[in-house]
Order: sequence, then C-alpha cells, then structure tokens
Amino acid sequence: MAEFNINISEIKKFVSKLKAGDRVLLNGTVYTSRDAAHKRIFQLLDSGEKLPFNLDGACIYFAGPTPTPDGMVIGSCGPTTASRMDVYSPRLLDLGLAAMIGKGERNKAVCDAIVRNKAVYFCAIGGAGALYAKQIKACEEIAFKDLGCESVKRLELKDFPVIVAIDSHGGNLFK
Repeated sequence: MAEFNINISEIKKFVSKLKAGDRVLLNGTVYTSRDAAHKRIFQLLDSGEKLPFNLDGACIYFAGPTPTPDGMVIGSCGPTTASRMDVYSPRLLDLGLAAMIGKGERNKAVCDAIVRNKAVYFCAIGGAGALYAKQIKACEEIAFKDLGCESVKRLELKDFPVIVAIDSHGGNLFK
C-alpha cells in the first residue's frame, strides 16, 4: 500500500496510480451532496439546467455538516453511508465525476462505473466528523439552501485523510 498527497484539481492524473488500500491526503475543493441534494441535481440534469458545480473532474463528499460553532469554519463533517447514493452515482460518473468520498460498500453498478470512467471511491472513517472538520479550511454553501445540512457546500480541504476503497482497476477493499 502506498501513500499519496493529492490536490483534487489533479485527481485525474493520479487515479490510475491509486490502488485499493492506499492512504491519501486530499487537498483542494470538494462538494458535499447527500440524498436530497442528489435528487435536486438529477432534476436539474433532467431539465437541462445548469448544475451548481462542474462535474468534470469533481469530487463529491457524501456529508451533511452540522451547524458551524462560533470560531470554526464548519461543524462536524463526517461521511454518510455512500450506498444511499448508488442510484445516482453511475450517471454522475459517466458525466465526469472523478471521485467520491463516503463510508461503506457500493453496488456493482457503481463499481462498474468507477472502472469504466477511471474514477475512484475513497472511504472516510465514520464517527470522526469532528476530527475531519479540522481538515476543512473553508466552507461555502452554493446550492439548495433550503435543504439545511444537506445543501451543497464547496469545501476546501487540507490534508484530509482517506483510504482508496474502490480503484479504477476494479480493486475493492470490500471484496
């Protein structure tokens, strides 16, 4: 297993080098999106409207941060169960999504789409949201404010620790 320090803007350059089990420190921009936001994103896609962020080369973090305490950039921001987004992920990957961060296994359709699109699925540790919040240096709500914690947010990460769970070659920590 290898260790990498990757800027998300360059994720496509690294994807082929990453193997299931590798440890990665992520830096740069990711977008939060969970169930309700994914549903809205699909409504925009289906109606031909502009998305709140460019999918090409993007990374989505399946998270719904808690309210921000005074003096902090963000509240607790741990991963949510990724399988709830399995119905949405293949299409997003086919449209250019390069990486996802969540917790837990993914279904066969998602695994196939990861390989087909040379993407990657990272796992973050559940229950460590307060620690992960310390690696988030900026947070801006960019879409669906009415969804509260499930709104889409642009996060800036600094040395955010994850593990490669499913790689672009079909390697899968869960198998």
